[in-house]
Amino acid sequence: ALTLADLAAVLAEADRIEHLLLGTGASLVIPGAEVRAALAAAGIGLEPMSTGGAARTYNILLGERRAVAAALIAVE
Repeated sequence: ALTLADLAAVLAEADRIEHLLLGTGASLVIPGAEVRAALAAAGIGLEPMSTGGAARTYNILLGERRAVAAALIAVE
């Protein structure tokens, strides 16, 4: 259950982040409406996906010098 408090650091840096890759573990989990709305209001595009996919995508976007951040849930 992801909350706005969990993403406080991301929201604090909103002016430097265009896209947030959210790695939700082994499978895709869509965050709640409050989280989605807060990120949209801050101008941050949210891309939820599995953690492995988020890590791979992060590396590609970073290589393209995109303003990207990642929040990843570890996969055991």
